[in-house]
Amino acid sequence: MCTAISIAAGDCYFGRNLDFEYDFGEAVTITPRAYPFTFANGERLNRHYAMIGMALPVDGYPLYFDATNEKGLSAAGLNFPQNAYYREPDGKKTGVASFEFVPWVLSRCSTVKEAKELLSSVQITNEVFSETLKPTPLHWLIAKGGEAIVVEQTHEGFCVYDNPTGVLTNNPPFLAQMTRLADFMNLTPNEPENRFSDTLNLSPYSKGMGAMGLPGDLSSASRFVKACFLTQNSRWGETEAEKVHAFFHILYAVFQQEGCIKTADGLEKTQYSSCCNASRGIYYYTTYENGCVNGVDMHREDLNGASVISYDLVRREPIHLQNKQGE
Repeated sequence: MCTAISIAAGDCYFGRNLDFEYDFGEAVTITPRAYPFTFANGERLNRHYAMIGMALPVDGYPLYFDATNEKGLSAAGLNFPQNAYYREPDGKKTGVASFEFVPWVLSRCSTVKEAKELLSSVQITNEVFSETLKPTPLHWLIAKGGEAIVVEQTHEGFCVYDNPTGVLTNNPPFLAQMTRLADFMNLTPNEPENRFSDTLNLSPYSKGMGAMGLPGDLSSASRFVKACFLTQNSRWGETEAEKVHAFFHILYAVFQQEGCIKTADGLEKTQYSSCCNASRGIYYYTTYENGCVNGVDMHREDLNGASVISYDLVRREPIHLQNKQGE
């Protein structure tokens, strides 16, 4: 499962945890402006916005998990099993295959408003990328700073929802997640007030009691609540390093520890966490075995090129021992 968040703290920041039983061989991937996109509906784009994100490059094609374009618009696909429903192309609406949805939007939209307009007559189709890479049930978070939307297609139809939280996890559907937030509206980062009784003299005995009841389990519904509380109340700092680390700390608070979720496919864990400074096009990431923040700056590459550029993840980093006496 996964968690994605978007915040505005001077610059715009967007990122996610990708939680799965194994890695896909993903890499930080830059698609320059002249890379020729040919979409499943037959549409071809020879010129478009450049983008950077995490993708599985297959024969030169970037299968993006999440990405940000050069205008600062970001998008991520998150697992949405039992709810996502893809349709046969019918020619009545613009068909977009699930595997290409992220670059299809980011290649031509610079704002959330433009994305909403583009999505006004769309359906997600069930076309496959290849026989070995079948469609994954997904829904999507699209954001730029303080604006965000969620895109879902279920049996009930295709829907675009405004998302004032800037947070998305997995199931249940987004509107149900938003409704559940009201269960936690009394949580506060401040010391709690005694509302239990007018006659009993009750006072906090520990710091943090204003957030008692904040979910701490690993389910997607609970991660949604916790990530919302943290994004709404965290201090972001002034420097780039402070903001990036604050962003990662939120993702680590909903991190999946290997061994705590057992599925038929193995042990789920957070394969990578990402934080893209969407305003500057710098994609930061950590991996399960490497807590050191690494980054790739899209503007240090030739964005007018025609070939995808990929950087393999630095997946493991040795522990740095500061006192090396005796060596």
